[in-house]
Amino acid sequence: MQLKDLPADAQPREKLLARGAASLSDTELLALLLCTGTRGRGVMTMADEVLRHFQGIAGLLNADGEMMKAIKGLGGKAKRAQLLAVLELARRAVAERLKAREVFSSPEAVKNFLQLHLAHRKHEVFAALFLDAQHRLIEMEELFRGTLTQTSVYPREVVLKALHHHAASVVLAHNHPSGMVQPSRADETLTQALKAALALVDVRVLDHVIVAPGEALSMSEKGLL
Repeated sequence: MQLKDLPADAQPREKLLARGAASLSDTELLALLLCTGTRGRGVMTMADEVLRHFQGIAGLLNADGEMMKAIKGLGGKAKRAQLLAVLELARRAVAERLKAREVFSSPEAVKNFLQLHLAHRKHEVFAALFLDAQHRLIEMEELFRGTLTQTSVYPREVVLKALHHHAASVVLAHNHPSGMVQPSRADETLTQALKAALALVDVRVLDHVIVAPGEALSMSEKGLL
């Protein structure tokens, strides 16, 4: 069905303006972004198919341009650019919040931020959030990719980055492409090695967060730090 064929009060744009964005379903919000469907496939149908393909909004927002190209209707540059722009705006909005206040005054914002960056990567990525003395975000950096072990994540490199940013503390993070956020023995060993190395330059490890699509685990909250 085309948006114009819906009753006026059921059209996503009219609903949004009259009742607020929260009143719209994920499909309706995405349909507004896409604007048009394809021949024989209305924009609402297309939006629903895209969401099912990426397993929801979170999966879509973490998809890259190449992944979107494979979807019928997203082959054109304009629609892909719109969706990628929304993702970047979401990342920047959360980053601004973390730079303006203490990271741990909003732990859910930290998890959301890390999920936006890491959760849907197809390979493991190790990152660090470098914080100032007030626990505000200075910068996030992706430091290592691939299978993460104590031998593939080099403590010396993490220490050098912390010194470069004049960080007082860090939050470590990585993703589990398997979808399970439970830390492995290797995760625990790596965390302790990094904690010891950073302590030598008076930088505290506040947490190690593991993310997967729709999930995040804080090793600090679990008493594993």
